[in-house]
Amino acid sequence: MLPWRRALRAAGLLRAGAVPRRARCGPGERLGGRGAALPAGPDLRHFLRGAAAAEPEPQPQAGSVPGPGKVYLETYGCQMNVNDTEIAWAILQRNGYARTKELDEADVVLLVTCSVREKAEQAIWNRLRHLKALKARRQQARLPLRIGVLGCMAERLKEEILHREKLVDIVAGPDAYRDLPRLLAVAESGQQAANVLLSLDETYADVLPVQTSAGGATAFVSIMRGCDNMCSYCIVPFTRGRERSRPIASILQEVRMLSDQGVKEVTLLGQNVNSFRDMSEVQFQSAAAPVLSRGFSTVYKAKPGGLRFAHLLDQVSRIDPEMRIRFTSPHPKDFPDEVLQLIQERHNICKQLHLPAQSGSTRVLEAMRRGYTREAYLDLVRHVRESIPGVSLSSDFIAGFCGETEEDHQQTVSLLREVRYNVGFLFAYSMRQKTRAYHRLQDDVPADVKRRRLEELIAVFREEAARANGAMVGQAQLVLVEGPSKRSASELCGRNDGNIKVIFPDAETEDAVGCQALVRAQPGDYVLVKVTSASSQTLRGVLLCRTTLSRSAACH
Repeated sequence: MLPWRRALRAAGLLRAGAVPRRARCGPGERLGGRGAALPAGPDLRHFLRGAAAAEPEPQPQAGSVPGPGKVYLETYGCQMNVNDTEIAWAILQRNGYARTKELDEADVVLLVTCSVREKAEQAIWNRLRHLKALKARRQQARLPLRIGVLGCMAERLKEEILHREKLVDIVAGPDAYRDLPRLLAVAESGQQAANVLLSLDETYADVLPVQTSAGGATAFVSIMRGCDNMCSYCIVPFTRGRERSRPIASILQEVRMLSDQGVKEVTLLGQNVNSFRDMSEVQFQSAAAPVLSRGFSTVYKAKPGGLRFAHLLDQVSRIDPEMRIRFTSPHPKDFPDEVLQLIQERHNICKQLHLPAQSGSTRVLEAMRRGYTREAYLDLVRHVRESIPGVSLSSDFIAGFCGETEEDHQQTVSLLREVRYNVGFLFAYSMRQKTRAYHRLQDDVPADVKRRRLEELIAVFREEAARANGAMVGQAQLVLVEGPSKRSASELCGRNDGNIKVIFPDAETEDAVGCQALVRAQPGDYVLVKVTSASSQTLRGVLLCRTTLSRSAACH
């Protein structure tokens, strides 16, 4: 009998007469070389090391923890990536990993990445170059470091990430986080491992994320994944896959758990959050499709059946009257009247909507495949403001999209002035491979023109936002305290109902709820702040009292 077969039998890993079968690679796995398959787990040498009696067991390093090791997580990009980080960590924690906030202590470093713009990807490449030096030092000290790239960039650039400088050990797309323990086991044996298979049904509904937000007063809850809108500039359908929604029961369970933990604000997350459609309950599978916002259309056929966003929002808002509810990111086409009415009626659903416009030019909107005109968008804004008095609005804009003329740009400037948003997210266009724009359009606006137009949009947005926020000076705003201000230890910060940052002194104040004479506000408290000044991004004020969400609503 061959020596390696005797070793396997001695370890109980091979029965008499058995022939070891070649391990199969998992979904999407590939070696550094073209076409070579990865093993599905540790290779033969891994088992021989444990079985060879002649080799003593390695002793753990000082300060190490039992189990697979310590993992260090870094998050880049949107709130969905924050939630993905919490999901990935929950899965790793189940499998015995410990978490560290110190990079030098880590056995595993995982980057949860964004791919929506070139600048976001460049930040990851720069970070990987820094980690390359750390990994080399660890190898010299015989303390191996495994590095993984997760999320959208992993989905888009798997081959390049694995081949470039041979630095990355594992690559996992947004639908492959359940596979992380196996991928890391493969990497421990010295092989690269990848799984970027997109799923038609993965929502991680049974994985309760481990919340990582500072202070614990706020939390994100993912309700759906993917996007079917296929806007011509957007990479999301190619990195996140088709739309699929979590069962409402699992969402309500998570929100109740967060309420029990004392969380005071939940943001419902999805790439197209208000197109939510739970098909898990048979009796609702024949329900009619909801009506789109007036003047809006889609590139796909109407989808009948399922429990919709209005039903979910109703159920979530009933769980805890002291918990604020937000949601992002919606598409303007999916705002039926029942959603707007519910927001207006419920005191704990924030009177704040994100209405991504992207451009103020109908011609550019058509090239973007947004499904609406400038006029339809403005009609929706007017309808929203009539339905929800005092609503705060935010939006996204892209400067320098394919074929954008100076006249198109000026129409976007005029839209910013006409709507007067409280919050804005503005970026220069960055062409992404795989998108319709990449295949059908020309990225013909020079980089310097994009920069100039973006600067003009930012300047106009700030001017109008300062006016919109200035209207709150002299008013009392209900603020959820998040913690100390980053710029001053003597001040606290939080956000009002419109999601605008509010800064105020950390001082004793009256308690409108209890009988205590004076109290100090803590993270998770609701306080009333009288606004004394405003800028395009921040409100400042003086503390009036500590209160509750329900009491404040009753007084107004």
